[in-house]
Amino acid sequence: MKDLKYISAYSIPIIAFLSIWLEGIYTYMTPLYVFGIIPIIELFTPSSTENLDDDNRLSKSKKQLFNWLLYINLPIIYSILIYTLFVVSNRPLENFEIIGIIISTGIVLGANGINVGHELGHRFSKERFIAKALLLPSLYMHFYVEHNFGHHLKAATKEDPATARYNQPLYFFWFTSVIGQYISAWKIQTTLLKQQNRSFLSIQNDMLWYLIFTTIYLSFIFIFFGFLGCIVAFSSGVVGFLLLETINYIEHYGLLRKKNSSGRYERVREIHSWNSNHLLGRILLFELTRHSDHHYRASKKYQLLDHHNDSPQLPFGYPTSMVLSLFPPIWFMLMNKRVPNEMKP
Repeated sequence: MKDLKYISAYSIPIIAFLSIWLEGIYTYMTPLYVFGIIPIIELFTPSSTENLDDDNRLSKSKKQLFNWLLYINLPIIYSILIYTLFVVSNRPLENFEIIGIIISTGIVLGANGINVGHELGHRFSKERFIAKALLLPSLYMHFYVEHNFGHHLKAATKEDPATARYNQPLYFFWFTSVIGQYISAWKIQTTLLKQQNRSFLSIQNDMLWYLIFTTIYLSFIFIFFGFLGCIVAFSSGVVGFLLLETINYIEHYGLLRKKNSSGRYERVREIHSWNSNHLLGRILLFELTRHSDHHYRASKKYQLLDHHNDSPQLPFGYPTSMVLSLFPPIWFMLMNKRVPNEMKP
């Protein structure tokens, strides 16, 4: 039964569905749940540094249940999205209701879409197609290229747009990371094409395909749900990827790798990502919060991730930390003293 704990992650789309269905002020139930109720509950729930023993690790690595718990997010996020577009296109809504629906839908696209797409995107199997389909509604398909071939090589360096600098406010980071990652993804794709002696118009140009798929996606929504539906879908996608970028912000804030005498950076270690063992955040985000081990062994499946004693620890879980990051003075007060002195500028 313990393996079914990750079903809790579906509470976010369930709350989102209810908030859209009930309309009115209830359209804000999802952000209230994610950024209000969950952080409060998290303050009173335990954290655990326990790691799996060898027998449990072997058993969990073979269970297909853990894969299906991820796959099911694909129909979930598209069902929520279609329901959202149907509601805004067919019901008379006030502007505040539309904004609430956009935020609620965007949270689902980020938490159950991009987050799960991130996990599946590391597997370099047929599951990567599910990963890319999960990234599409958040308009972030390029994340597959930049994250796997850029971020994991450059994490905790000044060359990585997805690593937040010491004393950098979240809102500045949103701009630098979103723009920087998109530019980086194109540079990576161009380099890969050159290495394979392929042209820009090659069928192997994934970034070009992502641009085409995103255009087709938004065009279909415009055709079937009109201009308002297209605006809502686009805005929900923005909310989704800003949710991801907020997570990016707290994952590596202020952490930097050293350069060796050769001018190369030291390898990525467990000390270059912020870790959180708070159980509620771990479950809701499919163990993303054990981020140190994820960067240490990127191919490791979420149910097998370990705690490392050397990893820098967040004082709170990811949901609470995300809320705190929205208030830069409070964030700096809590986090700057936890950044290792040798990593500070």
